[in-house]
Amino acid sequence: MDVERIIECIKQHDHEGLRAQLQQFNKEYAQCFFFDVEEWERKKFKKNKVRDPGSDSELDDESSEAREIFLRQSLASILIRFVRSEPHGRVTRVCLRTLRILSRDKKVLDSLLTDSALITLARLAGFSQTPVPGEDLSDQADPYGDVIEALSGLEWNEDANGEADRVCAEDQDANNFSTLRRRRSSIFRALTRGKRDTRASMVADEEEEEQGNGAERWEEEQNKEAVKILCNVVYNSAWAQERAAELSLLTGLTAKLARESQSASPPSGQYYELRLIFLLTALRPELRNQLKQEGGVAVLTTVLERSVSVRWKEQYEVAPPEPDTAPVPAEDSLRAQEALKILFNITHSAHTLEPDEEDAALYRRLAAVLRHCLLVCCEGEEDTEELKGHTVNLLSALPLSCLDVLLCVPLQPDSEQMDGVNMDCVHGLLMYLEKRLEKGQKVKARLTPVLNLLTESSRAHRGTRRYLRQQILPPLRDVSVRPEEGTTVKSRLVRLMTHLDTELKHCAADLLFVLCKENVRRFVKYTGYGNAAGLLATRGLLGGQRSRGTSSGTQYSSDSDSETEEYRQVKGRINPVTGRVEEEQPDPMEGMTEEEKEEEARRLVSLINKLSKDNMIQPMGLDPRGQLTPLAGLQDLSMEEEEEEEEDEADDLLNVE
Repeated sequence: MDVERIIECIKQHDHEGLRAQLQQFNKEYAQCFFFDVEEWERKKFKKNKVRDPGSDSELDDESSEAREIFLRQSLASILIRFVRSEPHGRVTRVCLRTLRILSRDKKVLDSLLTDSALITLARLAGFSQTPVPGEDLSDQADPYGDVIEALSGLEWNEDANGEADRVCAEDQDANNFSTLRRRRSSIFRALTRGKRDTRASMVADEEEEEQGNGAERWEEEQNKEAVKILCNVVYNSAWAQERAAELSLLTGLTAKLARESQSASPPSGQYYELRLIFLLTALRPELRNQLKQEGGVAVLTTVLERSVSVRWKEQYEVAPPEPDTAPVPAEDSLRAQEALKILFNITHSAHTLEPDEEDAALYRRLAAVLRHCLLVCCEGEEDTEELKGHTVNLLSALPLSCLDVLLCVPLQPDSEQMDGVNMDCVHGLLMYLEKRLEKGQKVKARLTPVLNLLTESSRAHRGTRRYLRQQILPPLRDVSVRPEEGTTVKSRLVRLMTHLDTELKHCAADLLFVLCKENVRRFVKYTGYGNAAGLLATRGLLGGQRSRGTSSGTQYSSDSDSETEEYRQVKGRINPVTGRVEEEQPDPMEGMTEEEKEEEARRLVSLINKLSKDNMIQPMGLDPRGQLTPLAGLQDLSMEEEEEEEEDEADDLLNVE
């Protein structure tokens, strides 16, 4: 890398020479996401093999590594200054591509963390008109003099002990372009050794790109490259996140998205604009409220509508996709996913609030679009699943009162229905749940939102509950197997009820409990007492009593639970703990005399007492509220109740007298 030659080309306005130098660098490092690969491999090797700490090869490696880092730092500083002077479009794009590659390396971000650098990139990205702060480079005799001086001072000396020391201008001048290094410990988060994001659009070779491209296309590519750099910088630096918030970059991005929503077709770089908004709202919580207050919900809903080709019929009704409708293209699917993620960031707490009239209208319109997202297909199966997953996450964040539009859709000839209500959306959620259960990957992150959404929807809407119960908990016929055995949705959910993750197992149990109308007897019938014990203990229902008014306050209908003829025939032989018909076991006390039975009982009590004294087990019982309580506590409680009864009796006698 000849940094001095690059500076010379800039000074002499030799743009062709500059492009040639940078194109060579870009070609060499295009696939590089971790510059210090050799250093990483060397450290990995040192863990497995002890090397001589004073070996010449090791010192040479360290010297070479430090020199390469310094050269990359110098190159980043030069290019960010050069693009600030707004050179010709072709040269700007090549410089930005080099800066994008450099921005992947956390060790060379110093030059990209200043306000002037961030504003310069935002201007080149097309969403900021803020003047670049700092000195005017055009008035300087030699704006790159400090870099040249630093390069000339880059000397390597080896002392008598064989230790290499670097003496360079950056250590002598605290005011040069690398002084931001002092904040490194607090503002950088190291990138792991990565790989190319295959989901994002890949940039064509520069020679192919420049053939037949007009000025508008060149500007679009320039905007895209600048936004990519900002994405890398914001992701890797908390300092950049803070400065981006102070410089109101989010406001400019939102305004640009609003303008693009009025154009005939979105630019190819909109995906990266959405990615930058997602990073800012995910990493800076205060920006979520800012985006929401600046009309972000409406703007992003429009982006989502265009991405999935929404066709409106009524105010809150989207035309269903036709059978021969083309799948959503990959690029549009990626934009839709980013928009969904941002909308979740800014509305994730909305379900706990009662929206006003204006917000309710926004959320209902958004819910209608989300219904369409559940029903469409993308070009790739993975994209379809990702789109539905983000849709479910967002639906679970919206107020329940605004989700009525999911069902208020006229029936179609092939629609799923219950009591004359369109259940296509509920069926889509159920199919998504079934696929997630089958794959078994990232079960908590994937399953918790859809389980909560189905549970709350079932509580709020009788038709939804009846439809899901019909699909998940059909009338029992075969009780020869345990409830958790099998491949049905019910059996998979019952297995989750004993999962190690507490939140996940409670979500699965809550859904089945609500489908059973929060009736303990019915819940135990379908899941077995052993599987149901966790939820019943949490709700204080281990005694088998029905919850008073239900835990959620939901009033269920009083229709009886119909039993199949097959279930009635074996009902008396079903083990309530396992939930299935067990084989008859021989009586262990058969043939024993009464004295032998009493002796066995005493021995059992003795063993239990010993385990209890050694704290191996703790005997429990149920208190009046149905909660598990140590037996010692129950004894104290019963004594207190007896004392209270005696006091009440004494008061009654005094009152009589």
